Amino acid sequence: MRARLLVCYAYTSNYVVSPYLVPAALALETEEESSVPPPGGQCKYPTELSRVERIDRYSIINMVVRRLCGLAGGSAVLVAAAAVYAESRDSFGEKSGEQRTRRWGAIGSLYAAQKWRAGTDETEPRKGRWDSNWDRREPAYQTNGKKRGTDANDTELFVENKKPKATRHILLIRHSQYNLNGHSDKDRTLTGLGQEQAELTGQRLATLGLKYDVLIHSSMTRAVETANIISKYIPGVQKVSCDLLREGAPIEPDPPINHWKPDSVQYYEDGARIEAAFRRYIHRAETNQLEDTYEIIICHANVIRYFVCRALQFPSEGWLRMGLNHGSITWLTIRPSGRVTLRTLGDSGFMPAEKVTRS
Repeated sequence: MRARLLVCYAYTSNYVVSPYLVPAALALETEEESSVPPPGGQCKYPTELSRVERIDRYSIINMVVRRLCGLAGGSAVLVAAAAVYAESRDSFGEKSGEQRTRRWGAIGSLYAAQKWRAGTDETEPRKGRWDSNWDRREPAYQTNGKKRGTDANDTELFVENKKPKATRHILLIRHSQYNLNGHSDKDRTLTGLGQEQAELTGQRLATLGLKYDVLIHSSMTRAVETANIISKYIPGVQKVSCDLLREGAPIEPDPPINHWKPDSVQYYEDGARIEAAFRRYIHRAETNQLEDTYEIIICHANVIRYFVCRALQFPSEGWLRMGLNHGSITWLTIRPSGRVTLRTLGDSGFMPAEKVTRS
């Protein structure tokens, strides 16, 4: 029996290849430990193998390759596997069809288990990969293809100087309970309970002992009133009003719900505005920011839920699967590398149970 080695490559989206052989499979397939003749004689191969022995060998090879595929499937590194198959001999007594089936059995297992290079027809590209340039502030992408120097060192220095150094902490606060019966925005003021909720949220922010840099709020009445109450507990913090943060329909939710169905034009108009708000406020620190910041944004449930999905790179259509209480705190942290952490989502545990409301 003559052994033949076939190397099968698996690609990632980086289009780099790295082969790893499977010596165990080779040892299983070849009868002798080495092809070097032993002293005093030639290597001798068996002239006859039972059908059971042949099947067992191919089964073991198949198993080895499957195991390698399993390890490779959960790794971002490049993977390759090798399988060994036997060149047929007349003494084996196999038909040509059986030979081809068994030769490619292990390779077929590898092919089916791996995800191949993006852009081919074999499988869909791997989903769920983190986009490091999600906010278009990744230093490596800011060269714009322009030549920054005469050598690679100049480009590396440019990228290094563009790297942020500080962390941004963004506390997203939903406005307090308001009058749902108002005919216009100016009539939808905070209820008595809503004012109490804002007081409790302000006290919570004060007890955290953080140095807040700015308080940005939606220009809608209920958000303005909430911000005015909270600001009493964090004196000296600048307040900024922003129309982009007004409530709206960011994107059609999936799955849809029956009791809330805005017109498609509302998604079209509100979605662009809320996405603009996200791009303005949710991003890593600028290069010239040297210290960590704590920023408060008081707005609305739909806006906050959309921001969370976008920042974590979850499907934006899932924003309505989350619920937020009035006056609750959602805390996002954005590291200099661009990585985002959700520290709290809709925290209202600082409120007594009888003060907690959602609608």
